[in-house]
Amino acid sequence: MDAALDWLAGLGVARGTRVGVALHPERGIGLAVEGNERAFPTDDPLATLAVVEARLGPRWVWWDRSTADHVAERGIAVVRCWDVLTVQRLIAGRYRTSIARSWAELRGLPTDSLPTMGQLDLLDQTGDDGGDPDDPVRPDGHLRPEWIAGGWAAPSSRLARWAAIARSAAGIQWSTLDERGGDRAISTAHGESAAELLCAELSFEGLPVDVVRAEEIIAAAIGPRPTSESDADARRRARDDEVLRHLEPGPSVDLRNPADVKAMLRRVAVDVPDTRAWRLEQHRDRHPVVAALLHWRKGERIATTYGYRWLDEHVHGGRLRGEWTSSDGAAGRMTASAGLHNLPGELRPAVAAEPGHVFVHADLGQIEPRVLAAVSGDPALIAATADDDMYHPVAVRLGVGRDIAKVAVLGAMYGATTGESAHALRRLEREYPAAMGFLERLADAGRAGTDIHTFGGRRVRMWVDDRVEGDIDRARRVAAARGRFARNAAIQGAAAELFKVWAVIVRARIAPMGARIVLCLHDELLVHAPAARAAAAVDAVRDALAEAAFRWSPQPDVRFVADVRPVARWSDAKGG
Repeated sequence: MDAALDWLAGLGVARGTRVGVALHPERGIGLAVEGNERAFPTDDPLATLAVVEARLGPRWVWWDRSTADHVAERGIAVVRCWDVLTVQRLIAGRYRTSIARSWAELRGLPTDSLPTMGQLDLLDQTGDDGGDPDDPVRPDGHLRPEWIAGGWAAPSSRLARWAAIARSAAGIQWSTLDERGGDRAISTAHGESAAELLCAELSFEGLPVDVVRAEEIIAAAIGPRPTSESDADARRRARDDEVLRHLEPGPSVDLRNPADVKAMLRRVAVDVPDTRAWRLEQHRDRHPVVAALLHWRKGERIATTYGYRWLDEHVHGGRLRGEWTSSDGAAGRMTASAGLHNLPGELRPAVAAEPGHVFVHADLGQIEPRVLAAVSGDPALIAATADDDMYHPVAVRLGVGRDIAKVAVLGAMYGATTGESAHALRRLEREYPAAMGFLERLADAGRAGTDIHTFGGRRVRMWVDDRVEGDIDRARRVAAARGRFARNAAIQGAAAELFKVWAVIVRARIAPMGARIVLCLHDELLVHAPAARAAAAVDAVRDALAEAAFRWSPQPDVRFVADVRPVARWSDAKGG
């Protein structure tokens, strides 16, 4: 590890210098700096990386999440990184990509026929394409599939070349982003890469869960653990009977079939176009079967998705673990599997800090309208952000109630304002012309099928419907849908970018306290901190929001707010 440190130091590597890295946990580490590359065989390459991180603090450039996973498992507090595939998703506007596709896109090569390899290609590397099998780039410019599949580490001398190729790809990305949005777009790439590293840490660390309390909650909803399949079937029928007993004798009903449920409701004079929960809530008092059905649905969700099997499969060692990713698609939100992003409110009391620790819960307030104020530069809307509840000054300016003002603002961002709030929308256009004009320009681009970019430079792709030819009505519906999507994706995407900047700053500020982020939920952060450092962690989270706003917002007068408080359980954060 001293040899690698000395080599990098001799090349003038300092804090923030881009250093390509490729590591194989058992073979070694390859490092690359501008015009220089070298492999260091070692059976502990992560120790080398940790020493270089501590002494020099470079910006590590790696191909994909696999390196971040190794770093997270080892607990190395990497500060700066550039994840090539994560950045390429930002540039290309894709949820999924690959090393082969990313390289081809960056080099302007065709992507419809990427080179593939057969089962024996790793063993038969004869270079029958006319090139050198020890060169990762084929004569046609594409990367060799056998290198991508693992040949980059066999032999270990190839590690340096693979690191250099990653750094080369990052250099092209850097130039592309600089042309697209300058420092802001490059800063977004930094934030996205750091967020992907945070996702690796979240996946490894997990969310603390009180298993006993979780089992109590599940048992209260669906009964104790079934002893057999027949017992589970009997319990399922018993839950169904709690709904069906409110009906007069008639045709059998499958509560898991929406058509059957609609027919059942018509029998009690409740006629609904669909069986969504929000719609059924409007009819709760019409007949006892409606309230019973809503209650049944909560239990059924736990039984089928968040029951004993979910607990056994995903909660281990007192931690709920799922796979996290830094971007869920067009909006670029962080998301996770194993129910981490859809946990029912009934189960939140089971998310509990471990002994000697607390949670610091932080919830951004009205993040999307505040982001709209920032990216549109509307002076009147910016002024409204000074209020803790920005819908209040908007309502006063429009001369309507707060609830109507809220629906109107949200509808304007998502293109879905109807009813009484539609009248408020016309007032919004008069009172906030810069914000409404900004949204309308996005909608125009979407309707025209033109790709848009978020404030931070993420490409948002529009789609083409081949079935609209000759069908004017369908063409209009598709264009309108694209317009609404463009508004939504641009605002949600910008909000996601701000959130991730906030999250990665929090990650850095709380690490010396022995605290860790354990959950990121759209506009919520949950930090697990030693109880003795709770007050310091609260201050760090609040201060990080101010720092994130300063770094991200183009309008310094836009005020971003968050409710930050220490709690013992996730459920304690609401209504306190």
